[in-house]
Amino acid sequence: MTEAVRQFTVAPDDDGIRLDRWFKRHLPDTSFTTVAKWARTGQLRIDGARATPGDRIEAGQQLRVPPPEPVRPAAKPQRERIPLTPDQVAFASEMVIHRDPQALVLNKPPGLATQGGTKTTEHVDALLDAFAEGESRPKLVHRLDKDTSGALLVARTSRAAAFFAKTFSGRIAKKVYWALVVGVPSIDDGTVELPIGKQPGTGGEKMQVDEENGQTARSRYRVVERAGNRAAWVELQPFTGRTHQLRVHMAAIGHPIVGDGKYGGQAAFLTGGISRKMHLHARRLRVDHPDGGQIDVQAELPTHFAESLKGLGFEQMLGDQLPLDEYVPPSRADKKQAAKAHAKTIRKARKGERRGRGTR
Repeated sequence: MTEAVRQFTVAPDDDGIRLDRWFKRHLPDTSFTTVAKWARTGQLRIDGARATPGDRIEAGQQLRVPPPEPVRPAAKPQRERIPLTPDQVAFASEMVIHRDPQALVLNKPPGLATQGGTKTTEHVDALLDAFAEGESRPKLVHRLDKDTSGALLVARTSRAAAFFAKTFSGRIAKKVYWALVVGVPSIDDGTVELPIGKQPGTGGEKMQVDEENGQTARSRYRVVERAGNRAAWVELQPFTGRTHQLRVHMAAIGHPIVGDGKYGGQAAFLTGGISRKMHLHARRLRVDHPDGGQIDVQAELPTHFAESLKGLGFEQMLGDQLPLDEYVPPSRADKKQAAKAHAKTIRKARKGERRGRGTR
C-alpha cells in the first residue's frame, strides 16, 4: 500500500528557520539529497507554492511533504558522539561570558574553529555537549572565522535558536569588532561598500571584491588610535554578513588586518615583535533576548592582541568609548571623499609596482 502525502503545520518554535533545518529537527531520517530532489521535482511545497531547502518558514504555514522513500541500508554506521573529557568540559566552561536559560555567549579563542569539517575535529560545536541538558543541546546561531576571536552567541533552546536566527538574518543584532590594520586609513570614520563573491578556483575558501556578480556588502570602520603611519587600531561594524567581509573590505582599501596573510599577503605582517596571529576580535555583541530586554556583552582580548596593543603604545580603555551608533548611510560628500581616498590608494600601489619592476 502506497503511503500518503504528509501535511505539517509550522510550530511557533520553528518560526524563521530554514526549511532544511526544519527537516533536521522533525524528520532527521530524511537526507538533504532527498529534500533537494523533492524541491526540484515540485513535490515539496509551502502553502501550496513550490519550496526550496533554503526557504525560511513562518509559524502557521502548511508544509506538503511527500511520503518517506524506502529505507536503504547505510553504507557506514553513524559515528557515535565521543563523550567530552573533563579537560574539554572545563575548557568549554571557561569560555562562557554570559549564561541565562535561553542563551550562552562564549569568548572563542583564536585558532578554534566554530564548526567541524573534513580535517577539523576540534571545534566549538563539539564542545557544546558540555552544556547539554538531557536531549536538549545548545545550537550555534552564527559563526566566527577560525582565527577570529571573541563573542559567539549560542542558543540553549529551539525557541531561542529560531528567535536569534531571525534577529541575525534581519541585521538587528549589533556586532563590534576590534582590529589592528597595516597603515592608517586616510578617513577616520568611513564606510566600505563593495560587493563580495567567491574567488574562482578556491572552492569557496577565499572571497574577493566582485563588482559584477558579488553580493552587497557594507562595513563601517572607525580609527581608535594610530601608531605613526605604521598601523592603526580600528573599530569595525559589519552591516551585512558576508563570508570574510571585514577581512576582504579592509584589504580592498589598502589596510589589511595584521596577521591576515590570506587577504593581505606578506604586507599583513608587522615586524618589531608583533604577533603573526590574526588581529581581529569580536569585542562586543548586543542582541535582543527572546524573553525581552537585551544581551549586551564584551569579550576580553586574547593575549597576543592585548600585547600588540601595548607594544604599539595604545590605551585599551579608549576602544570602548566609541558609541554603538545606528547605521546612517553616508552622504554624497562622504562617498566622494571615500572614492578619492580609494583611488589614491590604488595609484600608490601601482606606482610601487612600477618602481619594483624598474629595479629588477
